[in-house]
Amino acid sequence: MTARRIAILIDGGFFLKRLPKLVASDQCTSAQGIATCIRRLCASHINQLTGDNDKRWQRHVYRTFFYDAVPYEGKAHHPIDNHAIDFAKSDVARSRHELFDVLRRQRKLALRLGKVTKEHDWTIKPALTKKLLHTRQWIGALDRLAGQAEDTPESTTSLELSPEEARSLLNLRELWHSLDGGTVSLGLRQKGVDMRIGLDITTLTLKRQVDTIILVAGDSDFVPAAKLARREGIEFILDPLWQKVNADLFEHIDGLQSGLRKPGAPANDNTQSRTERDQAQLQAPDEED
Repeated sequence: MTARRIAILIDGGFFLKRLPKLVASDQCTSAQGIATCIRRLCASHINQLTGDNDKRWQRHVYRTFFYDAVPYEGKAHHPIDNHAIDFAKSDVARSRHELFDVLRRQRKLALRLGKVTKEHDWTIKPALTKKLLHTRQWIGALDRLAGQAEDTPESTTSLELSPEEARSLLNLRELWHSLDGGTVSLGLRQKGVDMRIGLDITTLTLKRQVDTIILVAGDSDFVPAAKLARREGIEFILDPLWQKVNADLFEHIDGLQSGLRKPGAPANDNTQSRTERDQAQLQAPDEED
């Protein structure tokens, strides 16, 4: 069989977030385990496209591209837990750098790294922020206390609370005491990853380096690049790792195909045809992260 020229582009952040939902936990907790899952995904895609189970599947691969961001390595002080954080020494940074080292040693795999930058300081989760703002009405009794303090600044002030005001202040106290370290987050943002994916799709297309591009991603940011590839005659396949995609995206791709088995599917699921996979994907329940 004549070798195909297939490029597989993997959005690493999306892949690592979805992977625990698709494989057993012991297969995705180490760098070697994750690398094995990437090879399995790529081999499955190639075997489905070529129609065989040739162990030399990598001869059809132009290159596998894995996109991610170098973890944030700054320092910060946690406003609730009241301790210093060195992000460079965190478990996330350690495990991610370990994964990068393993992937750099993989055959026909190119690592494309953006970076994580700090855009703003600590913020409370949006849902909790809205809840806290609604507590303004609970402190109405304190307005009377403030007025007394202004009228007689040298005197001791006292405040009689109605049962409803007392309950409101106790609820407010309980709400603030419920805040823990997980209710706030530092304003970190990944940069440069989507740009690298778009540039590589464009380069692979215009230089005619491949005849098929498989993109493992979960959003629609790829649409402009996918349009270019398809206009130039490149087959463009999307693997959203069984996360449901919007129906209007189908006009911008040549098909859906999964490289990993759907959760709960029987062991022979990988024998499904592409048409069956497309139909199953359209009918799959919405699994937004």
